[in-house]
This record gives sequence, structure tokens and C-alpha cells, in this order.
Amino acid sequence: MCGFVGYLGGIPWQRPEVVHLTLHGMAQAIIHRGPDAYGDWHDAGAGIALAHRRLSILELSAAGAQPMQSACGRYVIAFNGEIYNHLDLRRDLGDGVAWRGHSDTETLLAGFSAWGIRATVERCIGMFAFAVWDKAERLLTLGRDRLGEKPLYYGWQGQGQGRGQAASFVFGSDLAALKAHPAFAAAINRDALALYMRHNAIAAPHSIYQGIHKLPPAHLLTVSLAQREPALVQYWSLPQVAERGVATPFAGSEQEAVDALEALLKDAVRQQMVADVPLGAFLSGGIDSSTVVALMQAQSKRPVKTFTIGFHEEGYNEAVHAKAVAQHLGTDHTELYVTPQQALEVIPRLPGLYSEPFADSSQIPTFLVSQLARQHVTVSLSGDAGDELFAGYNRYVLAQNLWAKLNRLPRFARRAGAAGLRCASPAAWNSLLGPVQPLLPRSLRHANVGDKLHKGAGVLASRSIDELYLGLVTHWEPAGLVLGAQEPLTHLRGNPLPLAGLDGVQRMMALDAITYLPDDILAKTDRAAMGVSLEGRVPFLDHRVVEFAWALPQHMKLQGGVGKWALRQVLYRHVPKELIERPKMGFGVPIDSWLRGPLREWAEDLLGESRLRREGFFNPAPIRQKWAEHLSGKRNWQYHLWDVLMFQAWLENEGGCQ
Repeated sequence: MCGFVGYLGGIPWQRPEVVHLTLHGMAQAIIHRGPDAYGDWHDAGAGIALAHRRLSILELSAAGAQPMQSACGRYVIAFNGEIYNHLDLRRDLGDGVAWRGHSDTETLLAGFSAWGIRATVERCIGMFAFAVWDKAERLLTLGRDRLGEKPLYYGWQGQGQGRGQAASFVFGSDLAALKAHPAFAAAINRDALALYMRHNAIAAPHSIYQGIHKLPPAHLLTVSLAQREPALVQYWSLPQVAERGVATPFAGSEQEAVDALEALLKDAVRQQMVADVPLGAFLSGGIDSSTVVALMQAQSKRPVKTFTIGFHEEGYNEAVHAKAVAQHLGTDHTELYVTPQQALEVIPRLPGLYSEPFADSSQIPTFLVSQLARQHVTVSLSGDAGDELFAGYNRYVLAQNLWAKLNRLPRFARRAGAAGLRCASPAAWNSLLGPVQPLLPRSLRHANVGDKLHKGAGVLASRSIDELYLGLVTHWEPAGLVLGAQEPLTHLRGNPLPLAGLDGVQRMMALDAITYLPDDILAKTDRAAMGVSLEGRVPFLDHRVVEFAWALPQHMKLQGGVGKWALRQVLYRHVPKELIERPKMGFGVPIDSWLRGPLREWAEDLLGESRLRREGFFNPAPIRQKWAEHLSGKRNWQYHLWDVLMFQAWLENEGGCQ
């Protein structure tokens, strides 16, 4: 796991000291992604420069140093990630390769030389982002893994703007690195800000800066000084995987499906346990992380190191469940109960960690558990993506049940129902319904039910299940809120994917895997882990697992209103059912009460009406209204307010750039 930066064109190449200073400054901005070593390479005649920060995981010797040149001399690469099947690729390449070391980076280069870039990437199982320069063609290729685990930003900067430099095509693992280039303009993209306010994260291909884009997952990009317009090619398609899986589902029995799933997951976990440094896993005690840890322990001769954090606040603590699972599996378990003060101390670090506005409040515990793990290991596996692949989110069943009922009612009746749900505050609903939760069927039990009822009230008038789903995943309606913005179309709004043959729940799962997973979940995990120089790995995102999950018939994922059926059966072979079965709990912190308490003064400063007007990004009125309602306790607007606060904190960290 590492970080890289680079640029094409624009610098006075006749002065090598300028090139080295520029590269070093860009790379220094992401030293947390690779604290172990630095390397750079440039070709003044071609106008290309690469730099790399290394976090040593495989091949700890100098044979793994980057940027790395291919043995044939044609390719130079800067690479971030892991190719888990690289030893298999070496066998496929045959005995004619004179290997210098055993790094997966060298394997990639040998593959590029033998098969070409795209053909090699299509053979890879892994998470990655890379920049490779083809000396023969004078062509730069950027690549990103299938599901979007590793970040990659790019764009032309400096065309008559910025700091007076000629245009450069800048690229790298983090916006902070791109900002260190002298041509970078740092002009805020208000359209992207509108997307952020709807979804609490900025969806690819957009970024918070004008002219800078995120490379979408499963894409290759080529660009050169002769052909300045980047060309994008998709080498793998999740929508096609979903459509194919639904059209030609797994034909075996339920027992055969569970056997096959366990074998696939076991192999994915085995490959991801390969490292030349200490390795462990995050363990929340939920289905996904418990499955990963169980399969790790089943293949390890020593106790697996596992990590969890706990909170003393009721409704936010899963540590007791994680401890029970760890004791059953016999892991070497470390837990840390975090005080509110420790959690609050993370907040000032968030703008720098994420380098663009990001407001999933579970970023706080994710950083804290990463920080805990890094004290003991350099690599940690997680259970991310189980919800998207195996129908685990409560909103899937909620949306399906809501639509089945709503579709039979006239819209005026739905609006009346919405008003009824809003007649009491979320806290009042929690007080009213909390005592009866244990009496309800398990599929109807939900934590923080009051907030979910208020969320549901906002989508009762939906005209389709897609519109209903958009309502469920929307925070703010940006129109009238973000000044001077035109919200871009997305697959969730205005640019729908066909997703032929998928039912309502399957559509939601596919859209989550295409949007929410890479833009929110994986971005959150990558930035939090790399912020403490920890490599995170996600076994569920082995694309073989993804493709198999989509081929499973829906009843093997969702049964009786409960998701993850097949995954649960795998887990129950290793962990007793009674240790796992409980209402789903989010990985969060009590932002709602903090905003009324220890964070109130900080928030009031960032949300001040005069400040909002002076900065000119938001209409202050709806923000001030929600802030007043939240402080009064009448409503819980924690997520909406957190969106604004994280942008404001980021803007302050950036020096108020426009």
C-alpha cells in the first residue's frame, strides 16, 4: 500500500532541480500513505515525471522500490495497492522472466510487457491504482481496480490560470498531492458541492475542484501531450455482472451454494493474508467482519490479531459482541473503549485526512479503530461490502415493503401519512416504540427507529421505487441550498442504468455497489487507514466473490425479510448463531447529542449566518432553521448538519479557497 503522484508537461524541464522539488513537494503531502521510502523518476525529453511514497508490505528490500522500470525498459510504473494473485501470474508468464525480486509491482510490469496493459489488468485479482508510462508510445496510462478500493485523481491544470505555469496533466492518489503542483488552481466546483450535499460524499468522476476528476472504478485512462483529451476505457462492468448473474443464476442447491461461497471466500481471505509485515483484522462482531475473521482463523496456525473499539453510550457499542466472537474463535483480541473526548479530538484531523469534503460520521470510529490496529499491525482486513453483495442494509427491506404498500395508495393518502409520521420527533418515536421492539419479528426490529420513520416520511409520495430509493439515500435537496450550482446527473438521479432483469431490491443493491460503496464506504476506509499508514484489505471485493454473489438467486440472500442468508450459513459453521443474531447497528458516534453539547460552540461558529453569507456557498436560511430545530431537541438533523460542518471545516482548513 502506497501513494503516488505525477505530472505530464508544464514544468521547465531544462531545470532538473525544479522537477525534483516539485515531485518531492507533491509526494511529501501524502507521506502518511507511504512513510517507509521515497522515489522519483522523470524523463525531461518526454515531459513526464513520477514520484512514489512506499509503505512496505511485500518485498521489503530495495527490489520493491518505485517508480519501477520493466526489464525490457519500455514501461515505468508508480503503483498503489496489492495484486493478490501475482504469484499465479508469474507462473503464467513462464520461466523466461529473470525476476529481480518478488514484488507484485514487478509482476505487473512483466505482464504489461508480455500481454499488454489491459490484458494484464483483466487477469489481476486485487485492489490497485497505478500510473504507467510507455516510453515507446509516449503514452501515460492510469488504471483503477474494479470496485474502487484505491483512489486516483487527475486533470489538466494551469491553462492560463493558477500560478502562471504552462498546462500540466496532474495525477495522484490524493488531492493534497495535486494541490502541491505549482499549476494547481484550487477552484471549488460548486456542482460537485451540490452532489456532496445530497449524498455526504462526492461521486466519481467529480471532485471538489474544477478540472480535477476521479478515475471511475474498473477504468483505464490514456493521455499524451500529443492527444490532450483523456480517453477512458472500461475493462469490467458491475452492471453487466449483475445483469448476467440475475439472467443465469447459480443452479445448484442451497447447500451447494453455501459450500461454493465458503470456498470462494476462504480463498479470497487466504490470498489477502499474504504479507511480509504483521497482519490482523477489524472485528465488530457483526456478520461480515466475523465471517472474515472466522475464515482467517481457520487458516492460521496462530491467533489472528483482531481489533475493535467500544463506546460507553448506549446504542453505539458493539464491542461486547465483538469480544464474544473473538473469544469463541480464539483470536488475539484488542479492544479500546473510547471516551467522548478521544472521539472529539479526531474531528480537527478530518479535513486533512479526506482532502475534500466528506461527511459520513462513521469516519470517526473508522479512524479510531485504524489507529488502534496500527499500533500492532501494518495490514488489516475488514468486512466491508457484505451489505451491498448480500442484501444486508435495512433500507432494502424497508424500501421493498414501503413500495409494495404505497403503490396501492393514492398520492394524497401518502402525503397524509407523511404528515402523521412527522407529528412526533424521532426521540418521541424511539421512546414510544423502543419497549415494543423485542416483541416484534426480527425483520421489523431497527435501532434508532424514530430517525428511520422520519426518513421514511420524506419519501412517501414517491412515484417509483427508484424515486423512493433516491429519497432514502438523500440528505439535502441541493436546489436553493448550494448557490450557483447545477447538480450533475448521476445513476441515481437523471441518468439511470438499465439493469435489465433486476427487481427493486436488486436495483438498489447494484446502485449501492456502483455509487455508495466506492464513493463513501471505500473512500472512508482508505483515507482513515492510510491516515495512520495502515493497509486495509477487503476480501468481499475479490471480483470472483462479487460475480458469484450476483449469481446467487435472491432467495439465497434475502429470506423472510432478513438479508445475508447464504453468508450467515457460512458464518454459522464457525460461530454459534446466538452470538450473531441481533438488530443491525450502524458503526457510528452520537453526533446528535454532541452537537447540542461539547460541539455546540464549534458548530455555531461554522454555521453562523454572517459567515455563511460572507463565504457565499450556501443559502443560510435552511441551515439555520435545521440548526435551531436540532438544538431545541424537536428534530434530529445530525446528518444534514454534519454535511455542512464537514464542508465548512474543510473550507477553513483550505484557507477559504474559492
